[in-house]
Amino acid sequence: MTPQRPRAATINDVAARAGVSIATASKALNGRGQVRDETRQRVLEAAQELAFQPNAAARSLISGQTRTVGLLTSDSVGRFGIPVLLGAEDAFGAGEMAVMLCDARGDSIREQHHLRTLLARRVDGLIVVGESTDPRPSISRNVPVPVVYAYAPSDDPDDVSFVPDDVAGARTAVQHLITLGRRRIAHVTGPTHYRAAQDRAEGVKSALAEAGLEPAGGEPMFGAWSQRWGRQAAELVLRHEVDAVMCGSDQIAAGFIEAARERGHRIPDDIAVVGYDNWEVLSAETRPPLTTIDMNLERLGRTAAQHLFAAIDGKATPGVHRMPCRLVIRESTVPA
Repeated sequence: MTPQRPRAATINDVAARAGVSIATASKALNGRGQVRDETRQRVLEAAQELAFQPNAAARSLISGQTRTVGLLTSDSVGRFGIPVLLGAEDAFGAGEMAVMLCDARGDSIREQHHLRTLLARRVDGLIVVGESTDPRPSISRNVPVPVVYAYAPSDDPDDVSFVPDDVAGARTAVQHLITLGRRRIAHVTGPTHYRAAQDRAEGVKSALAEAGLEPAGGEPMFGAWSQRWGRQAAELVLRHEVDAVMCGSDQIAAGFIEAARERGHRIPDDIAVVGYDNWEVLSAETRPPLTTIDMNLERLGRTAAQHLFAAIDGKATPGVHRMPCRLVIRESTVPA
């Protein structure tokens, strides 16, 4: 006789093994809904023990969904877009969603082509990732599925957008310097037409005003997002009495530190320096390693994906949501 194949495990079996309801097991396996971490872990372990495999085809027929999503990016370099995409992919993987990635390379015509391709594949939703925090044109009006914008917000306030809170991030950096006893704090940042540069300058000004301090050297120094500009800015900043500099990017900070050290200034003994972005290629390798603000971009991507799940379920959360940044302290402000 032909041996009988063992019966495939069902979600009922997983729920029984984990000691939870079928609804709770479904939420835990899909990475959706409010489920306690220990409960989710118990369900996942039960599914693994039973070699449970969800029937994607059956689920798609029942729900009318394809369980696929599109990730459409305009960040051809990937410096900021890739961490956002990685975070989103983590969330989609937990929710067992297939992901289709398209890179428009900053070209609006290419973006429209990719958009038509993704819609033809019947994706359930889209995450659009920008290359800067400047608002971008909305595509939601002409798209029949939910869209969530990450890093670059939509220019339509009715859309769902997630961006780093650069104002609060810069405030945190300056408050750190003030806590260390620094009082003559200068600000060197990127181009004036970038929203990120303006937001970070606003955060610096706010934190200084709150402490009753004036910016060292006068107004913020706007330039390029580059080490070259950081070196050039050092020549201007060092004409004034400064004991700290908040830089609008890690590249600017790395250039500033290089030029300041060449002129005999000790970092951080004479001048404490804070960067922005936590680009570890620079921040962990400068001499000394750079204190900086991390925008938590992977977390931002995961959060955007989770809100896309909610939007697919008809529970969209319109507006621009500002995600908290965090301070990473290294030796450029606090000696080892």
